[in-house]
Amino acid sequence: MKNSIVWALLCVSFITYGQAFRGKKDMKFQVGFNMQKNANGIHGSIDKGLADNISVGLAATYLLSTDKYLGSTPYAKDLMDIKARFNANIGDVLGLKPKMDVYPGLDLSLKNFGGHLGFRWFFSSGFGVYAEAGLPIKYYKKHVEDYALFHNQFYLNVGTSFNL
Repeated sequence: MKNSIVWALLCVSFITYGQAFRGKKDMKFQVGFNMQKNANGIHGSIDKGLADNISVGLAATYLLSTDKYLGSTPYAKDLMDIKARFNANIGDVLGLKPKMDVYPGLDLSLKNFGGHLGFRWFFSSGFGVYAEAGLPIKYYKKHVEDYALFHNQFYLNVGTSFNL
């Protein structure tokens, strides 16, 4: 019984002190699962806080499972994408608890210019979960088809987030 009470108190203390965005000098690393039409892969990102509600970072996605188009296999350049990202961390503006954050943002990637909307929830001071959805705003190519659709369509990322 004593062990159960001690474990419960430890869990509550970890949950209580989680903070999703701390402003300047905040560093986040996220790794998760990427889902998009006809493809799934891994996603990783790192963000650094520049001001109370602003962060910038880099993100990369590599597709591991793809459906084949036209009976061929995609090239590596079709499977990967790297993005520079800008986030407005507005959890405190929306009145969310400190361990939660909502962050709309913009991406400048190798494939397109796009936007995303994400949510982080931290369980402790260093560990949490995130979900992020995004879509392209402007394609670099005039016509996007076949394997060029990878990273040029709606996507969803879900995974873990770490404070560094």
